[in-house]
Amino acid sequence: MRIVSESIKPFELRNELIDSAAGAYVGFEGWVRNHNDGQEVYHLEYEVYEFLAVKEGEKVISEAKERHPILRADCVHRSGLLEIGECAVWVGVISAHRDEAFAACRYIIDEIKTRLPIWKKEYYSNGDSGWVNCERCATHEQKAAS
Repeated sequence: MRIVSESIKPFELRNELIDSAAGAYVGFEGWVRNHNDGQEVYHLEYEVYEFLAVKEGEKVISEAKERHPILRADCVHRSGLLEIGECAVWVGVISAHRDEAFAACRYIIDEIKTRLPIWKKEYYSNGDSGWVNCERCATHEQKAAS
């Protein structure tokens, strides 16, 4: 688990996971979109409590390895100011088979979005801005658990 202030390069990160024992790679990229809840988004900013985010992120990855027979997994999340279209978060998982890789990747991104101390501030085209929480992420996790 890493927190970075520079651009995330998914292809380079994917190459760090390559292993001849892997038959599957699953990746997730979360991008900055130009809208949210009916507002036009100009750009956004992430604030991160890095020490705790990395520690909890490593815990999430360890849990994914305990739950699913995967070989390796990693996650990188941005901090700072991001523009529309930039990659804000990347998760990569390799395993012998695709089902495990898909399940572990989904677990990691869902847990990252709900458990890590990362706050998102959106800047809107009308000049307003606002901090956004991830209530939908928590709602998804509650539905998945039931």
